Amino acid sequence: MSIDKALSGTGSWLDDRLHGAKGLRTFFRKIFPDHWTFLLGEIALYSFIILLLTGTFLALFFKPSMTEVVYHGSYIKLDGVHMSEAYASTLNISFDVRGGLLMRQIHHWAADLFVAAILAHMLRIFFTGAYRKPREINWLIGLVLFTLSLLEGLFGYSLPDDLLSGAGLRITQGVLQSIPIVGTYLSFFLFGGQYPGTDIIPRLYILHVLLIPGLFMALIGAHLFIMFHQKHTQMPGKGRTNQNVVGAPMYPYFMAKTGAFFFFTFAVLALAATFAQINPVWLYGPYNPLAISAGSQPDFYMGFLEGALRIMPPWQWVVFGHTFAFNVFIPALLPLGGIMTAAALWPFLEQWITGDKNEHHVNDRPRNAPTRTALGMAAVSFYGVLWAEGANDVLAQHFNVPLYTITWIARFAVFLVPIFTYIITKRICLGLQRKDLHLIQHGVETGIVRQLPSGGFIEETRPLDEEELAALGRPVALALPSGEGGAEAEVPAPDMRGGLGRVKARLNKIVNESVPIDEHGANGHGANGHGANGHGANGHSATAEDHAAVSSGSDDEG
Repeated sequence: MSIDKALSGTGSWLDDRLHGAKGLRTFFRKIFPDHWTFLLGEIALYSFIILLLTGTFLALFFKPSMTEVVYHGSYIKLDGVHMSEAYASTLNISFDVRGGLLMRQIHHWAADLFVAAILAHMLRIFFTGAYRKPREINWLIGLVLFTLSLLEGLFGYSLPDDLLSGAGLRITQGVLQSIPIVGTYLSFFLFGGQYPGTDIIPRLYILHVLLIPGLFMALIGAHLFIMFHQKHTQMPGKGRTNQNVVGAPMYPYFMAKTGAFFFFTFAVLALAATFAQINPVWLYGPYNPLAISAGSQPDFYMGFLEGALRIMPPWQWVVFGHTFAFNVFIPALLPLGGIMTAAALWPFLEQWITGDKNEHHVNDRPRNAPTRTALGMAAVSFYGVLWAEGANDVLAQHFNVPLYTITWIARFAVFLVPIFTYIITKRICLGLQRKDLHLIQHGVETGIVRQLPSGGFIEETRPLDEEELAALGRPVALALPSGEGGAEAEVPAPDMRGGLGRVKARLNKIVNESVPIDEHGANGHGANGHGANGHGANGHSATAEDHAAVSSGSDDEG
């Protein structure tokens, strides 16, 4: 019996019972656009799969117990030391289980890559406007996934019960206690009594291996289903519209590419785990509430919260016997909460400001949305300042600068750097728009230089072809509703009346700030469709007047 006949018979048997052939044919014919930034989401997905595989292996040997034991394992330096079963089993995985240390390190590197890929993927979506209608729900799901990834990383990081992870748990307990009125109760509920208690590791283990992974799988499944149903976004290009998808089918092109990319991701993580040591818990020793190691640093995704705690002045209020520890509550909850809330509301706020109710399946180039790009970069710089401040003690040691000098610099930088980043980014975006406009008006330099009869030299240009022109992706800003009546007695539209209407009009000007496509007479075809007045591109010698016109246009753009 041939292989084709066996496969055909098996397929027919399954289809007679499950009736899935039609759905599979549709799935295999699904078109996926091709752009390198779309791989960021795939990296996050594959990192999650690797986390599940390696986590399953580790769960076979890890003991989530805080029962005290005396260690007599292979690591001689800790022989005879009292420690929890969780820490002892972690040492056992690292030194006595075949391949255990490699699996531990792959798991930890995959966790870091997972969070980094989600963050980069979200930034790509924000900068390209891929969150717009009809993808607002998927954007919100992505924000929830990112928040859960931070919690999952924190809980997994705490499970070994070593000195470094214990310091992180101590900070977590302090954050809980800083919540007014209910903080003490929340701390007691989580830790099962006074800190550190004996219940926190088993509870974190259940959250880490059962509850949060289940939420991840449900949300990732919903995220992929919605993406598949709504179709993938695509970058601007020739023939790409909001009504089609230009790309390659799922089978065989995308399946082969994405399958290879999974193994490539796995290989990179395995190489990193083999040659780059991460989280050597045996160097830290078991957790002791009375001790803390010098230069303690969390994983990168928690660094900005650490920096926020270090940057905050010691503000505390005592009101009616209740202590309001603003020096912990504000930095621990407000920066992340503020950024995530603003990110969740932004698609709906932008839609209200611009009045854009249309569906969008073609992404924006970041330069074509200067305000959005500037806001995103301001948030990134805000995160960067806090992340750097999280290592203020390490920076002070390496650069021989007083610790409090770095802290005071960060206290000013956390406000000033995002403002300057916003201004600079917006200017850069508008400058890049002017560059695109210059290409539309005057064409692309060909590298061919001709001498004029007058003795001067000019470089020939050619007009942009259809592919290059479409790749610019210049958007058309939507005008707000206008009023009715004559020019002297215009009645404002209902949406534009009152103070809220004036605020909306002002925000609309800011959000839609851009270089007009028809500035200096450009009509979208490159100086009447001929580059530099059409002469250099079609082989004719340019005149002195042509040369003067090109020079004048360049000066205007400069």
